[in-house]
Amino acid sequence: MAKHRDSRVNEELRKEISDILFQEIKNPDIGFVSIVKVDVSHDLSVAKVYYSVMGSEEEIAKTQRAMKRSAGFIRHELAGRLSLRHTPELVFLFDDSIEHGIRIAKILENDKKKNQHEETESFD
Repeated sequence: MAKHRDSRVNEELRKEISDILFQEIKNPDIGFVSIVKVDVSHDLSVAKVYYSVMGSEEEIAKTQRAMKRSAGFIRHELAGRLSLRHTPELVFLFDDSIEHGIRIAKILENDKKKNQHEETESFD
């Protein structure tokens, strides 16, 4: 029963935080951010918010600083939107799994092209 509640709260937090980032926050330092996942503690006191950013290392660092500065405002907005007894403290964590996946896909694609090229040369 508690797992089901946790997953509902996680998903609702993810949706609302995404909405707040796109609708309410006007900070130009926050780049193109995607909320990947939210993990709330069992007592609902802390929510780890995993996000991804597309851009250069400098843009990612700038977004990370801006996300940490915006945590209080986002938490305040969540308190008004959600019907929870206590709004969890937000901890923003950068998640580079999407970029990592893209890098792996490119490596595999290059390897595949290289193998195809070597096969065609061996037939000649």
